[in-house]
This record gives sequence, structure tokens and C-alpha cells, in this order.
Amino acid sequence: MSSKLTALIITCTLKPSPAESSSEVLAQQISAFLHQQEVETTTIRAVDHQILPGVEKDMGGGDEWPALREKVLAADIIVLVTPTWLGQHSSVAQRVLERLDAELSQTRPDGRPTLFDKVAVAGVVGNEDGAHHIVGVFYQALNDVGFTVPAQGCVYWNGEAMHGTDYKDLQETPEVVITAMSTALTNAIHLAGLLTEAGYPKPA
Repeated sequence: MSSKLTALIITCTLKPSPAESSSEVLAQQISAFLHQQEVETTTIRAVDHQILPGVEKDMGGGDEWPALREKVLAADIIVLVTPTWLGQHSSVAQRVLERLDAELSQTRPDGRPTLFDKVAVAGVVGNEDGAHHIVGVFYQALNDVGFTVPAQGCVYWNGEAMHGTDYKDLQETPEVVITAMSTALTNAIHLAGLLTEAGYPKPA
């Protein structure tokens, strides 16, 4: 664990602030854990920002992604949290993934991809099936643009299908969620520390 590590949690709820959100509840729990491990953490709700459609780093015309992108580039750990709708991640999460696509053509001054040496963790909530599918989509997309995924690097909660209980309505956090969160974030912190000290080498 290192106080030098930083994390950015991007919550992809469809609900603008200050509306209650199960995704935001999970994000705040993740933030609390990271703070306990002395990781400097920032949480943003993506829907509160004007993230224009596209796959460029700046789409112009009031696009707020460039400022958010700077936060992504400054963080060692990225946590992407989404609700589940129709068994899929939210449209807001998809917008974030699409904007990250721009990093495929971006490099640092040393010629290495911008997102190498950064760690990504997935968080999913929903009272329907879909978490494993969503995590698989996230892992593929985030790894494609350069993030490294830690072992068991996700935390999710699926409520009983066709019932109305949301994660934010639970009286207490299920033990299995707490365990998954601890494992995912502990592994993410460990991996981020290693990559910060000795990143990936440039290809020969």
C-alpha cells in the first residue's frame, strides 16, 4: 500500500446528482476502502458532465471529456461502476468506453501508450442478471486501450430477478460483496504499486 497511489472512480448511473443511486452507493463504499488503504481517491458521476458522443479525445462544442480525461491520465487506478439495464451496462458507461477509445492512438512523451501502467477495476449493481457479461465487456475494452486488470478485479451485486430491491435499499452490505471488494481492491493496489515502480518495457 502506498499513499502515493491515486484512484479515480467513474460512476455511470443514469441518474444525475443528487438523486439516490445504487451505483453511487457502491462507488462510495469502494472509495471508503481505498481511503482506508491510503489511496487518494476521487469520485465523479459521469452523467453530471457533458460527455459528447465520439471516439476522439476532444469532440469540441462544450465537450467536458477533456477535463475528465486529464483525471484518468493522472490516476493509477480507475474504477468503472455501472448499473445493469436489460442485462447490459448503462449507456453512460458505453459513452465512457467509447471516449477511452481515443487512447489507442495516444502516446506519452516516451512513446509508450498513455494508459499502460494503469489498473482498472469493474463494479456492477442491478436487480437482474448481467454482471458477468458486463464485467467481460469492461475487461475486454479496458484492456484493449491499455489498462491492466488485477486478479478477481471486480465487485458486483445482482439482486433477485424481477424483484424491486435495489442495492441502495439493502439494510447491510452482503458479506460476499465485502469480500469481493476487499479482494479486488487489495489486488488492484498491489498491482498499481508494482506498475508505478516498474512499468511495462517498451517493445524491442
